[in-house]
Amino acid sequence: MTSSPVPGLRPDAELAQVIAHANRSDNEKIEYIRAKEAFIIDMDGVIYHGNTLLPGVKEFVQWMKDTKKKFLFLTNNSAPTPRELQQKLARLGIHVDESHFYTSAICTAKFLSTQKPGGSVYAIGEPGLHYALYSQGFDMNEVNPDFVVVGEGSGLNYEKMARAVKLISAGAKLIGTNPDVNAVAEHCLVPACGAFVSAIELASGKKAFFCGKPTSLMMRYAQRILGCSRDAVCMVGDRLDTDVLGGIYAEIDTVLVLSGVSKREDLANVAYAPYVVVDGVGSLVPPSSSSVMQAANES
Repeated sequence: MTSSPVPGLRPDAELAQVIAHANRSDNEKIEYIRAKEAFIIDMDGVIYHGNTLLPGVKEFVQWMKDTKKKFLFLTNNSAPTPRELQQKLARLGIHVDESHFYTSAICTAKFLSTQKPGGSVYAIGEPGLHYALYSQGFDMNEVNPDFVVVGEGSGLNYEKMARAVKLISAGAKLIGTNPDVNAVAEHCLVPACGAFVSAIELASGKKAFFCGKPTSLMMRYAQRILGCSRDAVCMVGDRLDTDVLGGIYAEIDTVLVLSGVSKREDLANVAYAPYVVVDGVGSLVPPSSSSVMQAANES
């Protein structure tokens, strides 16, 4: 007599495949990642630190272009527009179209357009946030908005925070572009969106809804842009708490690079793990391709 399968449990064959997938050697895992059709790539700590391009990035981007990989640079920073990010990379010697960039501001505006099309917002943030909201048809409203939207920026002050709390108390919904409480700038930590939103939450007594990493929302939007199944995509990032966790939430294989915030010893402090850990994105370029590119650069 055979027992009926228990709902929610994987069949034996699928479970064996999952176990085999997880038990590959690091070299086998890297080869598996290289065979992916598309890459979602974090920026700060992966591509650059401030205004310094990280080692292996030029080779990595060129390899993706040469092998016709689909790729999208994903950032929780809501301040810049895609064009500003494109221009920054161009100054660092990386030339890609602005369609390859996706920010938490764009993700937030996209989400809000599904909740209240043509609504209004009180936005605290930089031009990238305002541009994304305008692009989705939202009006700016300091009197009775549908949403209070908070992003990064140096323009936050007591007056804006007090207005936000007043509008939320009157019924506006609180939205954070991302939950990051800090970011790295010029080799030190600075407050980020999550820290600002926490203050408004405490003062208003209302909880925010966050749109950026590690929510699966941003990953799903990015995956949809790339036009690939989740099995064909991987997430490359430097933070366990946003990049890796976001990939896990979205059921996408993750690569942790050690060129940014998270370190190998941090893995012992969390209950989840990336699919594979590498020193930097240059480790994802096949040695043969890397040698050819290096020779071309030297000639």
